[in-house]
Amino acid sequence: MDERRPELDSASRLDLEFKGLGKLFPGVHALDDVSFTVRGGSVHALCGENGAGKSTLLKILSGVYVADAGEVRIGGHTANWKTPAEALNEGIAVIYQELNLVPELSVAENIFLGNSPSKGLLVNRVKLREQAIASLDLVGLRVDPATKVGKLSIAQRQMVEIAKAVSRNARVIAFDEPTSSLSHQESETLFSLIEMIRRPHRVVLYVSHRMDEILRICNSATVLRDGCHVVTYDSLEGKAKSDLVEPMVGRKLEDNWGFRERKIGGVVLDVRDVVCDGLAQPALLQIRRGEIVGMFGLMGAGRSELLRGIFGEAQRSGSVLISEGELAVGNPDASIRSGMIFCPEDRKKEGIIPLRSVMDNINLRVRSEYARGGIITPKQEKEHAQKQSTRLRVKTPSVFQTMSNLSGGNQQKAILARWLSLPIKVALLDEPTRGIDVGAKREIYEIAYELAEQGVAVLWVSSELPEVMGVCDRILVMREGKIVADVAREDANERAILELALPEDQANLTEVSA
Repeated sequence: MDERRPELDSASRLDLEFKGLGKLFPGVHALDDVSFTVRGGSVHALCGENGAGKSTLLKILSGVYVADAGEVRIGGHTANWKTPAEALNEGIAVIYQELNLVPELSVAENIFLGNSPSKGLLVNRVKLREQAIASLDLVGLRVDPATKVGKLSIAQRQMVEIAKAVSRNARVIAFDEPTSSLSHQESETLFSLIEMIRRPHRVVLYVSHRMDEILRICNSATVLRDGCHVVTYDSLEGKAKSDLVEPMVGRKLEDNWGFRERKIGGVVLDVRDVVCDGLAQPALLQIRRGEIVGMFGLMGAGRSELLRGIFGEAQRSGSVLISEGELAVGNPDASIRSGMIFCPEDRKKEGIIPLRSVMDNINLRVRSEYARGGIITPKQEKEHAQKQSTRLRVKTPSVFQTMSNLSGGNQQKAILARWLSLPIKVALLDEPTRGIDVGAKREIYEIAYELAEQGVAVLWVSSELPEVMGVCDRILVMREGKIVADVAREDANERAILELALPEDQANLTEVSA
């Protein structure tokens, strides 16, 4: 059933227009003559691969960047703001993946940061609390306004951001990958909230790589590719994923996963009775040579904690063996020397050095190979980084580009390029495709298949069940800190696996279409 609301009367709505928008960075045309209109009262999706221009457009809208060409118009008037503060005062709110909140300040202080009710030269604490409660009521968040934001869950912090936007009568609210760190239930709450704040006098922009979400909650959509406008759908009624994905990548996608059969050998990774924080019982698992094993579970199931324990990044008991050789407990260096690599879930906080170059990030683990008398050879470093970035198709003007300037998908490929410089027996990949586009995901899948074909044992953690079912040879299901099932690829069923992952008291309540 289509739950989208009827079309809105044009006389009562506020429209957002982008006209001939252009932005040039050194070596990159981020936006090139982009023009489209978003109607007030709609939830409008911005679709495109990483590097398509979505983030640049949002940053121009929010005053982080100033456009080199073109203009933004709201309600028929040209937007003249040049800073985020000016944009915020004009009713523009962008809720990024990395939320712009101050953890050590209270909920109330964050909502009214820079706009607190005053009593002379002092903040009026009574009024601040009253106004904060009123703002939290608007989004249905029941927390004490005096609570420090750092003590809230990610979903609660996101609701604080929305409360902040609504309290300032935001005319445009943009969401950037809002469900990437949310559980299924938290995502459902967010969708209800987005529908609630949708008004004729307000535009809601929604950026996501999850096509199912877009088709479910968005009324309209614009697709960008390589900084250019490709198509705008004024209505998504009757549209399918392919209508969005094919314009994004410029080709038809017959198979999202590209799964390849391969020869499976003997046991490479043998985890025996491993216990660490986040687990409710000792973990036992084996992965064979050339095998890709998926690990699926809901948020808080203990997947990331188990990977950290296996790698030795978290304190553990039990044993981890690679090709029959036991690893040192709690020692990542020993794991790496034994041929184990680990790509963490949060690549921006734990995987990259954002202010260093792509070359520095790729060469992080192999620099000793290029040292001569304690001196690093710049020529060899550059050649190695260029070779690895070409091998993994990292899109960057040069290896001297700052890592933070790369898209999420290219950052992930650069992290993999770092590890693939080493001899590998086991690859632990925690959410390797989170927050990246369809095309980059397919490239990550290809890298995993190539590793497996070389005899590497791959452990693939993902919150996207269709991805786990599409990429992996078998699936380990985790629930509440325990591995509860081991399902072969040919026996995998979406509903059955999800029910296995749900807490026991909820397992019979789910209604998931196969």
